[in-house]
Amino acid sequence: MQRFFGSDTPILQTKQAHLDVQDLCGLLRVRWGVGQRTLLSWMYTRIDQVFLVWGWMAGIIFLTPYCFPGLSWSQQAIAWSSLTVVGTGLMAGLAWYWVRVERLRWVVYCWAALMMLGIGLTDYGIFASVPVILMNLCQLWLGLSGAGYVVTGIGMRSRSFLLVAGLHLLALPLLHWWPAEQFLITGIVIAGSLFGLAELQWDMRPPQDSDWLSERELAFNQAQQRQRRLSYK
Repeated sequence: MQRFFGSDTPILQTKQAHLDVQDLCGLLRVRWGVGQRTLLSWMYTRIDQVFLVWGWMAGIIFLTPYCFPGLSWSQQAIAWSSLTVVGTGLMAGLAWYWVRVERLRWVVYCWAALMMLGIGLTDYGIFASVPVILMNLCQLWLGLSGAGYVVTGIGMRSRSFLLVAGLHLLALPLLHWWPAEQFLITGIVIAGSLFGLAELQWDMRPPQDSDWLSERELAFNQAQQRQRRLSYK
């Protein structure tokens, strides 16, 4: 376990300042202050931006039927399926350079396949009026998201993502105990996990040598990695 996950890295912590080349690419900095005085600041890599996009979409998708139960299910299916397709495209576009450098493109493919599977089953259940699917939509999406985090955790050797996967699985009994709150619980768990991952530094294996980086960029990453290790001690 220690060799696989890298025990010198905390599972979750505040964000590191020593970022690799692939993290600096497309980095978004948000500052809020008065004059020259900074009161609050945020820093989001493109992977963090993926989490934010999915977090907002998950919140909208699952809180809408909870807050507005009278809305047409067929209209929601069309709207949310379209939104999920757009989100999948944004995910691939934002994450592509990072996953290419980290040799994790297959993780994006897995997430895209899980999302398309979820759309297909959801739309089939709604338009074909399949009771077993309609009564378990929240369980379906919690399960698919949990599976995606398991894949991500294994691919990135990250305890953080496996922990989030476990959180999704632990939420499943809550849907049985509070059936009237299923969409609320699902929205909180899925969106809350994504927002948390966007705001915190999660663990993963050390950066690997990549054909997409120059020798200078690889040396820069190694120096940044040494700085991060010093901060863990």
